[in-house]
Amino acid sequence: MIPPFPLYLFDLDGTLVDSAADICGTIQQVLHACGRRDVSDALLRRYIGRHLIDLFTDLEFPPESIDQMVADYRAIYTAGGHVNTTVYPGVVEMLRGLGGLKSTATTKGTPTTRVILEKFDLIKYFNHVQGTDGFPAKPEPDVILKSLEILGVSPRECLMIGDAPSDMEAGRRAGVQTCAVRYGYGDLEAMAGFKPDFWIDHPSELIH
Repeated sequence: MIPPFPLYLFDLDGTLVDSAADICGTIQQVLHACGRRDVSDALLRRYIGRHLIDLFTDLEFPPESIDQMVADYRAIYTAGGHVNTTVYPGVVEMLRGLGGLKSTATTKGTPTTRVILEKFDLIKYFNHVQGTDGFPAKPEPDVILKSLEILGVSPRECLMIGDAPSDMEAGRRAGVQTCAVRYGYGDLEAMAGFKPDFWIDHPSELIH
């Protein structure tokens, strides 16, 4: 059983919302425009939660083209309106029933994160919304440390919930406890390598 925490930090994609169709579809549009049609959605799903620079670098695009590809992705993704994104079953009930402060710790920028939380009427459950704004993305711990700073909470009083190895690594590096989500997109074996403090199969398991 997971004990109560003063602060809960949530990853967004693969943890609160199932957004793979919109994310992978947008990446495919960018890749197709660059002449690449050989990249599977299964591969792309494994990069959800990491910065797009990592993906495009691993796909061996030249560094000078990657900034424009990221900009193109963001423009297309925003214009798409998140029409294929859904909230995971049990998330609303979990957020409604969970005590403590709540914030986000996502690779998305704060404005985009806020738009998605507002679209699905989740924002009312959050005391703060924190995305990756001008600092390194997970697995660097910066996005977690920013919420701790703003909300005035110490690392030992915080639980980071996410579905990706980068969430678990960032949590470890920030000194917070971690909870790995099995229903998202992440590699379970890779997440296990960071020895999460807790595992859940459904959002309801966070409620005490």
